[in-house]
Amino acid sequence: MRKTTTLALIATGLVALGCGSGATDDATSSKADAGGAKGEDKPAKTAKIGQAARDGKFEFTVKSSKCGVAKVGSSMLGDKAQGQFCLITINVKNIGKEPQTLDGSSQKAYTADGTEYSSDTEAGLYANKEASTFFEEINPGNQVTGVFVFDIPKNVKLTKLELHDSMFSGGVTVSLA
Repeated sequence: MRKTTTLALIATGLVALGCGSGATDDATSSKADAGGAKGEDKPAKTAKIGQAARDGKFEFTVKSSKCGVAKVGSSMLGDKAQGQFCLITINVKNIGKEPQTLDGSSQKAYTADGTEYSSDTEAGLYANKEASTFFEEINPGNQVTGVFVFDIPKNVKLTKLELHDSMFSGGVTVSLA
């Protein structure tokens, strides 16, 4: 009887988490768009470097992209790429009405053929002076700028990013080409 009750409680908790997880994470939701000032144009669904792109409670602006980096960090503490590091500098602003945690591991990069690469959170810690891309809580209206690091083969070129306000969101695409 105890096992059944415990399993029922766990199942109920998981269902409750699943039901609320994506409630405000839609990249095209009116709540996310209402966070801006009156008269602002909605950001494009696919943005380019320098353009704002929204997903849920976050507005992402990719500032720069630099590939071909062999190591990040200092000579004493750092991380060496298996292939090459691509350093993507991104400004992230919380456009919602409550704190939201930026999770670097939810960010993805893609090549022209659709191959997906995950953000290297360990290398990201060395590439950022304040670790602002790894579980950084951002209050409403505040923003952080940080470097997301992707370890990709030497002969590969990234063409786009898929940026997420959480692991449950639909994401927004930013072209690197």
